Amino acid sequence: MKKCGRDILKSNWKMLEVEKPDRDKKIPIPPYIKPYDENGEFIDLIPPENIKLGNIDIRRVLENRKSRRTFEDKPLTLEELSYLLYYTQGVKSIVKDKVTFRTVPSAGATHPLETYLLIFNVEGVEKGLYRYIPTIHKLLLIKKGDFSREIVDATLGQAFLGKSAVVFIWTAIPYRTEWKYSFEAHKTIAIDAGHACQNLYLTAESINCGTCAVAAYDQEAMDKLIGVDVNDELVVYLAPVGKSK
Repeated sequence: MKKCGRDILKSNWKMLEVEKPDRDKKIPIPPYIKPYDENGEFIDLIPPENIKLGNIDIRRVLENRKSRRTFEDKPLTLEELSYLLYYTQGVKSIVKDKVTFRTVPSAGATHPLETYLLIFNVEGVEKGLYRYIPTIHKLLLIKKGDFSREIVDATLGQAFLGKSAVVFIWTAIPYRTEWKYSFEAHKTIAIDAGHACQNLYLTAESINCGTCAVAAYDQEAMDKLIGVDVNDELVVYLAPVGKSK
């Protein structure tokens, strides 16, 4: 049984000659971002060019990086949150209204990830569930409330998530990558999630914050918590962030 799971780690590009991806069938490219209500309640983030954080030597950041599960009971600033969001999934440019280039790499520039936030302690932002809209660099409110108990329950009792300032939750929309790479997409989606989380580790470390990647969670509970359907969009990774002790 364990060996069956290893198939996702294998490189099987030759099989694409047998099962052509939808791109080769001339099926239109899927949207690079999930639709959203343009009349929803948004929070403006600090534009990347106005962010004055993170001016620390990269070598020092890499040497100090580690998983941190203990956080100070202090809020993040909106500038700090803007910094973390932009440098984990920010859109630098859009090509022909079809492809985005971002602050993290992605297989074939397919960028299958969406970013959701459970905010507990950010200055000027109410507690609640939000979604990051990277094309406009804004937060979209999904629902208000304190979901600290729900996130601990959904992550199998990992209490430190509920004591963070914010929890980053990444979902995947698999078809964005399947369209280009068929079944080979699932390996690269997992790799893409790792790219995003590593950027979060480094950006957090550079502003005296900490994070800890979490892959142990109840799939059904997590998907239900943020309101995704588990088939066309599903949670793949999450990480809490807070001020380092």
